[in-house]
Amino acid sequence: MLPTPLPRLRSLLFAPAIRDDVIPKTTRVGADGIVIDCEDATPFDQKAAGRSNAANLAPTIMGHGRAVFVRVNPPGTPWFDDDISSGLHVDLTAVVVPMVETLEGLDLCSRLLNEAGFGHLGIIAGLETAQGVADARQLLAHDQIVGAYFGAEDYIADLGGVRTETNTEVLFARSSVAQSGRLAGKPVIDQIVSNFRDLDRMSHESVEARSMGYVGKLCIHPGQVKIANAGFMPTEAEIKRAHRLLTAFDAGVATGVAAIDFEGQMVDEPVAEQARQILAAAGIDPGDER
Repeated sequence: MLPTPLPRLRSLLFAPAIRDDVIPKTTRVGADGIVIDCEDATPFDQKAAGRSNAANLAPTIMGHGRAVFVRVNPPGTPWFDDDISSGLHVDLTAVVVPMVETLEGLDLCSRLLNEAGFGHLGIIAGLETAQGVADARQLLAHDQIVGAYFGAEDYIADLGGVRTETNTEVLFARSSVAQSGRLAGKPVIDQIVSNFRDLDRMSHESVEARSMGYVGKLCIHPGQVKIANAGFMPTEAEIKRAHRLLTAFDAGVATGVAAIDFEGQMVDEPVAEQARQILAAAGIDPGDER
């Protein structure tokens, strides 16, 4: 049985697995998805406690239109097997696996999930190393994969580069992951903004990521959620323009014209398809009467 595809995830909010005081509060901020994090946000000496919290608290925050995930530790670490066998819940939306690099590692994840009774859970793969990004297309084609995220901080650390606010150093990798997701038919989620107080950067990156083909943004603070949600929705101006464009284009096609001049722009089928996608992202059926 193939895993269930992901719901819309404009915002994916991470909460430390050891913070049993914080996890229940995540339901109040409007995130499309919540990740109980047993990896980076859980210290080495508290992995067992975090794993127990993840299994016990996940069902308490499920429902009400949000998706709930657990991020386990990477394959090959001392905690991975126990995270799979003891840290998950049968009703999770999927499991988040960081540092995905090889098909063999994904096969191991699939086997352990099946053995633990979680074979129905899909995997959101963390593509955050040079190898993971380079091999993203074949990794995302794996049957257990339902989506992925790009982890810029770990990627640059692995590359030996320097992280900057311009994102120039991750432009190729970020674009490559988005393209690989498209080719595999799997949604991809964009990198974090580590300075969670910089809401302008969060807004800019969300809009930028949407233009690159990402469906959502990783959030490490509740204050980022509303911005991510807004950034991955078409604006009212975009929606109105898409309506006008499609009305004009359809009228042109009806007269036998394949390309039209619309408000100073040449519009043909690929441009019209972009407009249809804008309406679809807004929950509007492009075929509705305009």
